[in-house]
Amino acid sequence: MPERSESESRKLLRSLRDTLAEGGKGQDRLDRITRIIARSIGTEVCSIYLFRDAETLELCATEGLKRAAVHQTRMKLGEGLVGRVARTATPVNTGNAPAEKGFRFMPETGEEIYSSFLGVPIQRVGERLGVLVVQSRQSRQFSDDEVYALEVVAMVLAEMTELGAFTGEGEAMAAKHKQPVMFRGATGQEGAAEGRVWLHEARVVVTNPVADDPVAETERLRAAVGQLRVSVDDLLSAESLDKDQKAVLEAYRMFAHSRGWLRRMEEDVANGLSAEAAVEKEQSATRARLEQVPDAYLRERLHDLDDISNRLLRILTGQGRETGAAMPDNPVLVARNIGPGELLEYGRKLRGVVLQEGSVGSHAAVVARALAIPLVIHAERIVTEALNGDHIMVDGDQGIVHLRPEETVARAFRDKIAMQAAAQNRYASLRDLPAQSKCGTVTALHMNAGLMADLPSLEGSGAEGVGLFRTELQFLVRSQMPKRSELAAIYARVLDAARGRRVAFRTLDIGSDKVLPYMKPQDEPNPAMGWRAIRVGLDKPGVLRMQCQALIRAANGRRLTVMFPFIAQMDEFTAARAHFDRELAREAALGHTVPESVEVGAMLETPSLAFAPDAFFDQVDFVSIGGNDLKQFFFAADRENELVRRRYDTLDTGFLRLIDHIARRCAATGTPLSFCGEDAGRPIEAVVLAALGLRMLSMRPASVGPVKALLRQIDLTALRALLDDVLAGSAQTARPAVMDWLAGQGG
Repeated sequence: MPERSESESRKLLRSLRDTLAEGGKGQDRLDRITRIIARSIGTEVCSIYLFRDAETLELCATEGLKRAAVHQTRMKLGEGLVGRVARTATPVNTGNAPAEKGFRFMPETGEEIYSSFLGVPIQRVGERLGVLVVQSRQSRQFSDDEVYALEVVAMVLAEMTELGAFTGEGEAMAAKHKQPVMFRGATGQEGAAEGRVWLHEARVVVTNPVADDPVAETERLRAAVGQLRVSVDDLLSAESLDKDQKAVLEAYRMFAHSRGWLRRMEEDVANGLSAEAAVEKEQSATRARLEQVPDAYLRERLHDLDDISNRLLRILTGQGRETGAAMPDNPVLVARNIGPGELLEYGRKLRGVVLQEGSVGSHAAVVARALAIPLVIHAERIVTEALNGDHIMVDGDQGIVHLRPEETVARAFRDKIAMQAAAQNRYASLRDLPAQSKCGTVTALHMNAGLMADLPSLEGSGAEGVGLFRTELQFLVRSQMPKRSELAAIYARVLDAARGRRVAFRTLDIGSDKVLPYMKPQDEPNPAMGWRAIRVGLDKPGVLRMQCQALIRAANGRRLTVMFPFIAQMDEFTAARAHFDRELAREAALGHTVPESVEVGAMLETPSLAFAPDAFFDQVDFVSIGGNDLKQFFFAADRENELVRRRYDTLDTGFLRLIDHIARRCAATGTPLSFCGEDAGRPIEAVVLAALGLRMLSMRPASVGPVKALLRQIDLTALRALLDDVLAGSAQTARPAVMDWLAGQGG
């Protein structure tokens, strides 16, 4: 076949556009398109395969193969040459298809007489929609120009598929963004919510994939790229940027100033694509290449590519981040990822949050917990599937999201929400009653907090105080270090809102997954076990001392409770306590009002501290077990890793023996002991912890009622006797025995 000219490519695209503009059903359009492509490319066969579900492709139209095979021939992702194109998102070009590895013969299509095969992905910005195939009897390799021409056509098909040009009967031709979809992610924050989608960054819609005037379109593209380059250069010149921010913007500048990137887009425009479609074509192609690269650093550049491409698309289309659409009354935020400051700007307007990425310990997760809104993370592909205003249901307990749910699903979900609401109403009747078990043992139930917005929950939940106030949020949401006076004012408002109830302020816990935007990050292979929390405070004592001063001044003569995070050995606590005591003496010497009483404690989050000398337990005013970290270090199971974080049971007898050991050591020295973390808010785990001797549990406010209700139904002394028997035996976990016992108690 002779080399194709640019005018031929543009002619083909115009024919496609005209065909798409004609009336008729989606099937008729697809049939006409396969005929046009086969005739233009000069092959006997052209076929279009579309995904009917995430793992299955379906032959939806063909010119040259047997018509009876349409909507009957299906293959799994990776199966055959078509499945290989779909899985790898890269072309397959061969002159001898039957000899290719993985070739699958489909007798119902009559394709056995065709030797040559060229398949290219139909894809749009990371969303794989199908495969476009041409075949011929003559055994030959298709030229680079032919491959390129087919990729350009596939780009137009992707855009038109996205716009609903090929809707028809069956799953494969169902209208996009209309069908119910369920996403299985992971729990970031428990709870359930129903509402309407509000996209954090609205999608750019390309409605004109084909352009008539390549010269004018090239000028538009160059002007937009020029504007993009200026904007990135301006951002880089800002003096307030830290090292990380500069590194991201440098990556943006690398893409924006790439001559190859611009040249490829100009070639796409010369062959008939609009500037917008050319940007998306190169974005899709580069994404496909980067996703196959084993190097993690290069794969992370996908975010930079997407962001810079989206910036360019917004310049070209004029579709800014603000679309003019009104936020619904019951918004559920959907985003690829989001920072804590951005999430706080939405505040309590949100019913829930769904992130395509994220992590259980991310800043956004911390803020979502503080706002008490359900959060699901790792909901893959939701950003490309959801549209503003879509009906959405978020099950934070199970990590499941229902987008555009069927009525039967919606009814079942609403029943669950109604049951939870009814349960909360029952728990409200217990609000002013103590968490006293039948044996007379009283367990103090406190709540976790991190924002002023949390404090109203003290009254409504029945919590007796704040067992953990995370002070890092005030640092994370700022672009520079907060002033001592600012922190003192915030802490004073927290104490005011607590109305005399105990508030345990945890000093700055940064590092690991929490990196301050204005502090130089450390490149650590395992940051959760690296330079974090009190280790940073002792190495950078200026911040620790400033925070101690702010807390002392905020107390202004009231009771003050402070605890240091991630203490691994006695010397760390001794050094941190010395810093606090010096600041307390300094404030008194300056004539400032000092707290009427002071408690200084340590968070036990590493197994090593459980075996500290008796002197540690004598000198510390209280110990608070940080259950989330202690469990991940005890089991060597990263709580950010979905493959292992649910693998180990909190009621594992080895872990319970550790908790029992800690409780016995604290009891021997008269050291008050508490437990804070996710497990404190789970009723079964909570009563076991209480039976082992923990007399204070700190949890999210919504968990106080369920935990109190169960504690009031049981005899902790009897449960302790059961646990003693289990821990003396060889069982791997105490859960079956505890569940059977509770069932017998009617609990």
